[in-house]
Amino acid sequence: MINKIVLAYSGGLDTSVAIKWLQEKYDAEIITYTADLGQQGLNKKELKEKALATGASQVIIEDLKSEFINEYVFPALQVGAVYEGKYPMATALARPLIAKKMVAAAEAVGADAVAHGCTGKGNDQVRFETAFAALNPELEVIAPLRDWGFTTRDTEIEYAKKHDIPVKATSSSPYSIDENIWGISVECGQLEDPWLEPPSDAYQWTNDIENTPDKAIYLTLGFKSGVPVTLNGQTLKPIELVEKLNKIGANYGVGRIDMVENRLVGIKSREIYEAPAASILMQAHQDLSALVLQRETMHFKETLMPKYSETVYYGLWFSELRQAMQSFFNSFKDKINGEVKIKLYKGQAKVVGRKSNNSLYDNGLATYDKSDSFDHDAAAGFIKLWSLPLKTAGKAKNSTGEDNNIEDENKINKRQII
Repeated sequence: MINKIVLAYSGGLDTSVAIKWLQEKYDAEIITYTADLGQQGLNKKELKEKALATGASQVIIEDLKSEFINEYVFPALQVGAVYEGKYPMATALARPLIAKKMVAAAEAVGADAVAHGCTGKGNDQVRFETAFAALNPELEVIAPLRDWGFTTRDTEIEYAKKHDIPVKATSSSPYSIDENIWGISVECGQLEDPWLEPPSDAYQWTNDIENTPDKAIYLTLGFKSGVPVTLNGQTLKPIELVEKLNKIGANYGVGRIDMVENRLVGIKSREIYEAPAASILMQAHQDLSALVLQRETMHFKETLMPKYSETVYYGLWFSELRQAMQSFFNSFKDKINGEVKIKLYKGQAKVVGRKSNNSLYDNGLATYDKSDSFDHDAAAGFIKLWSLPLKTAGKAKNSTGEDNNIEDENKINKRQII
């Protein structure tokens, strides 16, 4: 018996229809859960009224922006986490937090099940259900969009009209959009053809390049223990800093990403993303890390980053592996202090300067002028030892005649060309 269900609720077509569908199928009480993660245009009063009018018995709306930034976004920033070299994973980072809060809500109200509005071929269903399993494996998980048999948005709209469910969606709505303070993802419509350039109306935040300012702007970001704390010398709270960077970056067309990605469920999907603040902060953090971290630490960091990103993208935020990798990145974050200067112009954000009290950059070693302190005589001995394995291998080839054979083959090939 399922008597109470906590439903992840956005107020859109899918989750609005899901309230009535769940009631009909399970004859259960529906409690909606909405996370405020900084999505623009979120009207909590309207959302609550709509959920109650549709049949929800209780509406829970929580402001999670601070927790999202501090406990999910900034840990990913320490890693420089981007999936397949492009996607800063705004949606992937949000899902484990929403799932965590839904489990807590379910336990508080005595619910038997949790439900989400994810499709059967998306990543989010995996992310939600993996997190639910990790946090409370006793809860039943319901996925209406996989079960209810509505094959198109048109059939959902017809169902909504039949049950007097207020929805703004129409059959001509072209895009599916997910948004939070760290970024926005857009799919469907014309974007499903990977050959076609995204139309201007597909982008929700950022200006087209033609509409960006003709004069560059310079930003100075200050970091403490790997976390951004100042913008142009002004100390800002994390939410305020990210919001300002989103606004400035969007004005300059920064943060647009167009990619064909490999979804966890095995299909390729063309998506566009907008992440101005993420694009700016990722570059700044990367350059500051390069200045203060030892070479082998930096190189191993770059080796581990794709695995961390993949783990988060695959919905394994609460896994032992993700936590272990996070510990590695946290082990040197206290060294990542300093300032980074970034130039924004015509859709690009470029690091043009960096400084830190923890800098490992030694001008005396790097310079080519008269203040050069590098021991050039030591280079010859270093190269001799470094190349010793190759020299030994070369001698071994000569003794076995391998090089002679290669030389003969080269002569034959030369004659054939002539």
